[in-house]
Amino acid sequence: MYRENTKIIHIGDRVIGGGNPILIQSMTNVATEDTDRCVEQILRLEDAGCEIIRCTVPTLEAAESLSRIKQRIHIPLVADIHFDHKMAIAAIENGADKIRINPGNIGGKEKLEEVVKAAKEHNIPIRVGVNSGSLEKDLVEKYGGVTAKGIVESALDKVHMIEDCGYDNIVISIKSSDVLMCVEAHKLIAPKTVYPLHVGITESGTVTSGNIKSAIGLGLILNEGIGDTIRVSLTGDPVEEIKSAKLILRTLGLRKGGIEVVSCPTCGRTKIDMISLANKVETMVAGIPLDIKVAVMGCAVNGPGEAKEADIGIAGGNGEGLLIKKGQIIKKVPEDKLLDVLKEELLNWDNNKTGA
Repeated sequence: MYRENTKIIHIGDRVIGGGNPILIQSMTNVATEDTDRCVEQILRLEDAGCEIIRCTVPTLEAAESLSRIKQRIHIPLVADIHFDHKMAIAAIENGADKIRINPGNIGGKEKLEEVVKAAKEHNIPIRVGVNSGSLEKDLVEKYGGVTAKGIVESALDKVHMIEDCGYDNIVISIKSSDVLMCVEAHKLIAPKTVYPLHVGITESGTVTSGNIKSAIGLGLILNEGIGDTIRVSLTGDPVEEIKSAKLILRTLGLRKGGIEVVSCPTCGRTKIDMISLANKVETMVAGIPLDIKVAVMGCAVNGPGEAKEADIGIAGGNGEGLLIKKGQIIKKVPEDKLLDVLKEELLNWDNNKTGA
């Protein structure tokens, strides 16, 4: 397991690397200069389970906004910097817990040294970010196109640039929208570095296509024992990124906690509004701190059998439904009461479980 041997890095009050739990990240998609909107979005992300948040810092006003944002949130704040070393330094001075840069386009060696000096003075990590879309021309020519080997060589070269400045508080991120290339690149880089890896499929797409590509890519990478922190990049509400990341980690057995909802795909026997019910259950259980499996089934005939591996479930019939525990029917209730009955059971789970 590569992640067990990576260097431990502190990001604010959180820790990655060294076999510590894989942390979930996201990025705001509102202007960082708009402090109130940024804070509102971050607080929603926190509620969803986001553990590290990144904001873009394209202007001095955005950098100055970081200090105000930090006062109102509860998770580490990462500053995303492109091209301008002054923005990196300003972000650090305004309290960023980590900065994300590409040392190759920050303005040259002297400017990189200034950024590293500031990071060292504030003892914050630098995330070295390299994307396949910005791979250097010489590496494209060397490998006959954009390749996993080229991405890895570029990333390690940028890491060496920071190390040459006398700093090793580093996190590495190598991303591509090509899922299999991204997987290959992580397999290549993992044995070559001790720095924690931030894993994600960049520009993966909408909630539908992005979820599929991210689940495949992150699943393959994480299952190899690679990755210390992740982001599911989606075109949409970033809260969806957190939901997906949590499910990916839970499915791989890398995280426990939270209710897992399983539901049938429906068929001609379905007599209730199964799709709406399943969605309502998934939304309802999101804030309930239990580590159990809930089944939502559309058929009262096969529902009990299909739900037997779940801790609790509901199965619909014709205008009514069943409450089921471990495959055993507990009670029959009207269809419009199914959600309420399930919620009551979950909110009183420990009492119901012990018979209190």
